[in-house]
Amino acid sequence: MKISKLLVILHSILGEIDQFMFKKILITLLFIPAVLQAQRKHHEIGVFGGTSSYYGDLQQNMFPSEGYRAAGGLQYKYFVHPNIGFRSSISYASLYGSDSLSDIPAIQMRNLDFETNVLEVAVGIEANLLPVDVDEYKVSPYVFAQIGLFYFNPYILDENSEKLYLRPLGTEGQGLDLYPERSPYSLVNVAFPIGGGIKFLIGKKVFMNVEMGFRYTSTDYLDDVSKSYVNFDALFANGQKTIDYAFRTDELPTWDGNYPNEGFNRGDPSRNDWYWFGGVSLAVYFDAFGNPFKHKASRCPRRTSSSR
Repeated sequence: MKISKLLVILHSILGEIDQFMFKKILITLLFIPAVLQAQRKHHEIGVFGGTSSYYGDLQQNMFPSEGYRAAGGLQYKYFVHPNIGFRSSISYASLYGSDSLSDIPAIQMRNLDFETNVLEVAVGIEANLLPVDVDEYKVSPYVFAQIGLFYFNPYILDENSEKLYLRPLGTEGQGLDLYPERSPYSLVNVAFPIGGGIKFLIGKKVFMNVEMGFRYTSTDYLDDVSKSYVNFDALFANGQKTIDYAFRTDELPTWDGNYPNEGFNRGDPSRNDWYWFGGVSLAVYFDAFGNPFKHKASRCPRRTSSSR
């Protein structure tokens, strides 16, 4: 057989294969929406309550021995498939960090602390490892990933136990002409919640979830600490309170009387701050409109009037 003829035959075979694969891919793509349409869809609307903590310059442990605060919120989920759903949430929490809780003497000497309330709105996806639904599994681990916006405003309690917000003070030289690269930080930033848990379907109407979610943030100023100390004299331009709360080692009886040199590390600018929520949520199950079938019949045989 001539090589040219062999090539023609081979080209014809490959063409048939290509057409077959193209048709198969096209049919698959067209079939996916039909598969999803044939699945039961449902809504979950619930409340979340638990605890929160923070990880950053004033807290070097993701799970500290103390310093936990309360967290709570509302959640809405729409499952287009027993395994896959979309979730949205609005959460409110309190965060706290203090050098006094550290077990590192050098950090204790820095003597900084902060508190802030956090309001977060987030959307994303949730995946059940088992298909949880009325006619499916009743228990399943799950994971989720979201993107959101959060508002914070760090403060301390001053000598009169009143809130003193730290951002307006410019404790690291923000807003000073001498440090044009240090602009006041934004109080609204992006968060990336990721986490998981275990969910339980109780009866046909209630979900109970035990959940842990970690938030990586787009800011290193959740605690008002990020970079280095600035020139002591320059800070006077921001007022006496800025001097008082930018450097607080002088409040300790062990202070040696020396103010840190300009450029001496106040925080770690190489990593952004985190916070997390952990707790329990309760949600009500609602069958979605447009489901292609009703609940499956019970496996128990129906008793007739003639049976005894």
